[in-house]
Amino acid sequence: MRAAVTVQRPAVENGPRSRTTANGPDDGPVPEGAGVPCGVAPVRPSEPLGAVGLILPTFVQDTVPTWAAAANDTCPESDPLTDLADVCRRAEGAGADALWACDHLFWHGPCLECMVVLTVAATVTERAALGTCVIQLPLRRAVAVAKQAATLQTLSRGRMILGVGVGSHPGEYEQVGAAYHRRGHDLDTGIGELHRAWRSGTGVDHGDTSSTDATARYRQLPSPAPVPVWVGGSSEAALRRAAHLADGWMPLFLSADEYGDAVERLAKEADAVGRRAGAVTPAMVLFVSLDDDHSRGVARGTGWMGSLYGLPSKAFERHLVAGTPDEVAARVAEYRSAGAEHVAIYVTDDQPIDQFERLMAALPAAGVPTRH
Repeated sequence: MRAAVTVQRPAVENGPRSRTTANGPDDGPVPEGAGVPCGVAPVRPSEPLGAVGLILPTFVQDTVPTWAAAANDTCPESDPLTDLADVCRRAEGAGADALWACDHLFWHGPCLECMVVLTVAATVTERAALGTCVIQLPLRRAVAVAKQAATLQTLSRGRMILGVGVGSHPGEYEQVGAAYHRRGHDLDTGIGELHRAWRSGTGVDHGDTSSTDATARYRQLPSPAPVPVWVGGSSEAALRRAAHLADGWMPLFLSADEYGDAVERLAKEADAVGRRAGAVTPAMVLFVSLDDDHSRGVARGTGWMGSLYGLPSKAFERHLVAGTPDEVAARVAEYRSAGAEHVAIYVTDDQPIDQFERLMAALPAAGVPTRH
């Protein structure tokens, strides 16, 4: 058995949130000429990105990991950095082609900051890509994010993918002091600011200290290898934004059929603005629960998702892929056949690595290539 997925989905643009709308948040049209000019060459990861990645467990629901415990409630037998590093190592060892981290600055439960998590992942892995899934760029100064991403790109020798999105939580924007109603515009502008910051160091080793021109003296150095920018979200606005301004598109809560149709629209939209075929990498976020007992897997997975998003678990019965490793692997293969070059697996468990390893072992028989 497999869980079906329909278009009536929670409006999740970049990692967990708590509100729903019928068609996803209206983050506004992509302004003409916004962000990256269409003539800019598309950016791919420095190494070819493989088929499957893991979203790291930075939003916990059922347990209290060492990093979420109170400061005076430490456990000497466990270390939060060691625990996170172990997940990253095991995931890469199982064949993960990428490690992803979700993002919220304010949330209703414990979570870790995505760029810091990816820094830890970078130090304990060698080849897996490192990506935000996705960072809410309008909540931050884009030039600061550019510097963080450039630093990770440099230290990881080109493994960074910067996934960006808008989110759909007015309360979080209020807490940050950002304008929720301008989030689409601010994301478009922010993407342009990312590239402006990265270009500022092109072709030079140092700024010109004799110049009174700020752009000649103050630069972001060293200039990083090009950082792929992916747009997250299932709305048409997110799809258009990816086609116009980005190097990749990463939606979620779409069935394989819906996803295939959307990938076709993505390609047509990119072609209409003069981008070459293949300029935008189609990816997919897939929530999974592996269990030999299908009903138990659904109950456990939807309960975890309900806690994550602050919604009734019933809302996710159609949005979860549950089953045996072979059954879930077959669903991953469906998305690959529908056009997904990469599938980011979100295991609905605070400790996802055992399920992820079982899934990775089952993928080759389903025709999904892995590094093992």
